[in-house]
Amino acid sequence: MMPKTISTAELRRDFELELINETADMSRLTAVSDINRPGLALAGFFTYHPAERVQVMGRTEMTFFEGMGEAQQRERAEQLCSYEQTPCLILARGMEVSPSLLDAAVKYRVPILRTELSTTKLTGRLQSYLDKKLAKETLLHGVLVDVYGIGILITGASGIGKSETALELVKRGHRLVADDAVEIRNIADTQLEGTSPEMLRHLIEIRGLGVLNVMTLFGAGAIRTHKDLELVIKLTMWEDNVAYDRLGLDEETIKILDVDVPLLTLPVRPGRNLAVILEVAAMNQRLKRMGYNAARDLSEKMLKTMNPESFLD
Repeated sequence: MMPKTISTAELRRDFELELINETADMSRLTAVSDINRPGLALAGFFTYHPAERVQVMGRTEMTFFEGMGEAQQRERAEQLCSYEQTPCLILARGMEVSPSLLDAAVKYRVPILRTELSTTKLTGRLQSYLDKKLAKETLLHGVLVDVYGIGILITGASGIGKSETALELVKRGHRLVADDAVEIRNIADTQLEGTSPEMLRHLIEIRGLGVLNVMTLFGAGAIRTHKDLELVIKLTMWEDNVAYDRLGLDEETIKILDVDVPLLTLPVRPGRNLAVILEVAAMNQRLKRMGYNAARDLSEKMLKTMNPESFLD
């Protein structure tokens, strides 16, 4: 999988940044979500300088830089701007750029961008933006729903009833995120976020009815644009010769983008109300997240009852 990148031109557009040097190379790419504030570089320490990161200069860096002599300013500006992999420099708080830094940026065609945001707000928004834009992602077949605040990905063979179950959940007051194709992004070490491809957003396909617009039918409260993925439920056809888990002690997981996600396998047969079962599964997942596991609690009570020492009293 090729690493995802974002161009400086796209970054400028999304943050509405002012471009100081018009001849800069706006096609430079950012491939890492980390941000660097080049205070040590301005002090002359370039032994470890993450030049591939977006460089953010706040009041601290600019005050330190402008306190140098002119010759030293030009030397440090040349060093800072000489890296071809540097995507851009962003000045916070609408600060003026010093002539020596501007000259070096023009020479090496490094974009200098400016914003009125404070340094703290800029770095926070920029970090979140880059995390999402550059996150690893994959496309999965299934339906993603928000049930009681738990993001559930319903998977299973085509025609088993995933979309019908999701439609029943929406009718019961829950929210649809994506139907048929679900884009999953790894936005943090152990956090996955799911969304719908733009073309399929708010749409659901029901065999016999065709494609329906959930937002038009049920209102804006019936849909979400994205949701953290916390549980995968796999629907399978009921088989009499298969021993299904009846206690819930054996917890399965499925690996998605190197993140282990809890997995439940639900056998499907006439008479099972899948929407209600998914609601209970969501509430049970919330309890587990809070530290309570009903199956484990029952097992511990049974073990205490079976322990001969419990009858000595």
